[in-house]
Amino acid sequence: MDTSKPNSSQGYGKPPWVFKGSALYQLHLVKAETARAFIPKDFRLVEAFGYTLGGFFLANYEDSPVGIFDELVVIAGIVWNPPTSCAWAARVLVNSDQAFLHGRKDVGLPSRVANFTKSAREIPGTKRSRFGGFLNKIGMSDSMKSCLDVQIKEMNNHTAMDLCSINLTTAATAPSSQNDAGRWMGPAIKMSLPSFSGRTEHNPHLLKYSCQIECRVRAVSPAKVYGPFETTSEDSGGDDKRNLSISVMLSKPILALEFNSLQMKVEAPTVVPPQKKKHG
Repeated sequence: MDTSKPNSSQGYGKPPWVFKGSALYQLHLVKAETARAFIPKDFRLVEAFGYTLGGFFLANYEDSPVGIFDELVVIAGIVWNPPTSCAWAARVLVNSDQAFLHGRKDVGLPSRVANFTKSAREIPGTKRSRFGGFLNKIGMSDSMKSCLDVQIKEMNNHTAMDLCSINLTTAATAPSSQNDAGRWMGPAIKMSLPSFSGRTEHNPHLLKYSCQIECRVRAVSPAKVYGPFETTSEDSGGDDKRNLSISVMLSKPILALEFNSLQMKVEAPTVVPPQKKKHG
């Protein structure tokens, strides 16, 4: 495998790049025809009955090479990379200029600058929120009976355009004692999430990189996602892929995992050499 690396902006320093915080990883059934709009034609989409596995990764990093920032990764689907498969990002939204530039240039991601507006509200009759990690980031204890709404607006030529709103409202029974706290946060796990990127106007190479994750994980009920109130061709700036990214976010959720005490190490991407065509 070719281990050559694309030119780096040096903004993040030497890899691996380490991120710490909390996240929600939500898997959706995405229509294969929607996913194919983002995936290079030389990749084979992993699909069944006209659907692939996509979704989103919503994270709040309290520590990173560029400090605190929020990130929303819209995952178009899964592509086949023998002997495994890898996720393909349709769109990446961050509220950090440095993270935006790093994502575009160094990692070959379809990164955009966005505003993340978080608002918490109390809901009468609900129990402790299962999304305490996010509530803590805005100064609220997860012992409060509250939910968190995250509104993401993508910036385009200094204009903020609604992308989606994510409603974290699911409640669950709180641990009965301090000794239950570890089980309540879920088991500690380690896993690797391989991904492809690149083939963009800012980084034409086909890249592959790996995220090594350590965290406490637990299954939660999927968050509710709402699209823009009104979407017109003018609102989207003529960006069809933006509208398709919204379709991915609004597709049917099947599983949601909450990551707490998250530590993610991202290795520098490597350039994947073109596959040689077999001659019969």
